[in-house]
Amino acid sequence: MYGVNSGILLVDKPQGITSHDVVSRMRRLAGTRKIGHAGTLDPMATGLLILGVNGATRLLHYLVGLDKEYLATIRLGWNTTTDDAEGEPLEAAPADAVAAVTDDAVLAAISPLTGEISQVPSAVSAVKVAGKRAYQRVRDGETVELAARRVTVSAFEPLAFRAGDGHLDIDVRVECSSGTYVRALARDLGAALGTGGHLTALRRTRIGRFEVGEAGELEGFDVAKSIMTPTDAARRALPVVTLTEQQAVDLGHGKRVDVAAIGGLEASNAAAPMSPVLAAVAPDDRLIAIVEPRGRQLKVVTGFPPAESQEDDA
Repeated sequence: MYGVNSGILLVDKPQGITSHDVVSRMRRLAGTRKIGHAGTLDPMATGLLILGVNGATRLLHYLVGLDKEYLATIRLGWNTTTDDAEGEPLEAAPADAVAAVTDDAVLAAISPLTGEISQVPSAVSAVKVAGKRAYQRVRDGETVELAARRVTVSAFEPLAFRAGDGHLDIDVRVECSSGTYVRALARDLGAALGTGGHLTALRRTRIGRFEVGEAGELEGFDVAKSIMTPTDAARRALPVVTLTEQQAVDLGHGKRVDVAAIGGLEASNAAAPMSPVLAAVAPDDRLIAIVEPRGRQLKVVTGFPPAESQEDDA
């Protein structure tokens, strides 16, 4: 079975530290260096980080692409160099132009930014340009022009409006596909309204079926009590098939298994996202492998050997 030091951790990242800072802290708490995360958060952002520990880091690849939900605050009135409050302010819009923005105008401007859209990521982002992160090129004084990419914004909902001195703050809820930049939504909303705009607050509240309400705060985090088994995590992200003992042995050795010999998907797993791969689970609830159908057989894509469940500090 997977030991207490292998599995998935849900952490509520506080403001002011990097995602790597969280990983470093959890490495000390878990007593292993083999920890990674399924999607970074900027230092100014708070909310859900999913961490994989030891052998369960192999599962992170299948969690990164899950859809996400955010609560954010967009400030209309000026742009910044980073599209958020961390950047240098650029030219401000006239105060009367900001004051003239109505709720209906905001809703009208949001509409084209909802659904499947073409979005240009923020220049200060982790997108790679010729093998180098865009933010590194910007820091080195280079001008970066990123290509637009297709993303899906399934919800972009204003929750509250607060007028200030020369600006208008809008609290919003965003549901979007992986790879969507909420900072870019703030920038593009400001452009559509003619006021400029940037992000002043961001909180990630959900990744797929993982909720921030389940996450532990970094201070006082208890790894042993908080760790989720790889199987339980896989059930939230992928369709699951239950194997016989012999099938588990065969897949564990990298052999293929006939699809006809496999039972149906777990009924309790019906809400899992559609996926070209499946999680294959042994009768004793061990996650054996991530598999994909190949003709009439299931082929191992990622294996989870039991020996990897315990790792030393090396």
